[in-house]
Amino acid sequence: MAGLLATTLLGALALVTAPSVSAAANGTICEKYGSEHVSGGRYIVQNNEWGDNIGQCVDAFDGGFTYTSGHHNLPGSPAPAGYPSIYAGCHWGNCSSGNGLPQQVSSFTNPQSHADFTTTGDGKWNASYDIWFNTKPSTNVVNDGEELMIWANRAGSPQPYGNKVDTVWLAGADWDVWYGPQSSVVDGVTITWNTVSYVRHEPVDSLTVNIKDFTNDSIARGYLRPSWYMTSVQAGFEPWVGGPGLGVKNFSYTPDGSASAGASTARR
Repeated sequence: MAGLLATTLLGALALVTAPSVSAAANGTICEKYGSEHVSGGRYIVQNNEWGDNIGQCVDAFDGGFTYTSGHHNLPGSPAPAGYPSIYAGCHWGNCSSGNGLPQQVSSFTNPQSHADFTTTGDGKWNASYDIWFNTKPSTNVVNDGEELMIWANRAGSPQPYGNKVDTVWLAGADWDVWYGPQSSVVDGVTITWNTVSYVRHEPVDSLTVNIKDFTNDSIARGYLRPSWYMTSVQAGFEPWVGGPGLGVKNFSYTPDGSASAGASTARR
């Protein structure tokens, strides 16, 4: 498999170990799976260094985080070093509040998220959304429905898990569509899920995502079912090389289409 063999195992294998939650409202997170609630508990920042062991740290603040230390060097690895991110919803039982997640896909009105990414222009990484779906409204298990990634930007030559299957015009841009099934054994039980990645042709550092644009396309392709439940909406980075200086600011999520948004601006 080309490039990113396990880009989406970040949410499955990494989450077998429940994240530790720091007591402070905001601060520096250096624990491998450490996390902190921010923005009054509406979102959670997680360190999630699941694919490396050098020790990375992020500074959490309301609406985002900054990757402060831990320079990864995995240029030949099929899997990234982790997925430091901020999210709404539930990630292996660690749940934010006030966002209506999990929510059944068939009941969507206009779920929307916005993120401004801070990028460095060097190293090897992607700046991406990672949106998880489970076949049931469970929140403390490995999701067995779909992982939907939306790549806004990247440096170096990472590629999504699976194979490129199409190019599609969505949300005012061209996107390459990648697909691959994945599986993992958890407590002796094999869990399978679909991995679908949309890679934007024109990189941007600011993105407003109307989630139904992507879920409708995924449903039409047979990868996602309306009866499944969206459990989390995450925005962050998968680094292979580098890390410090990356970050997310002004993250927001709403189920009704009112996420605070700025214009999507192409990175020059």
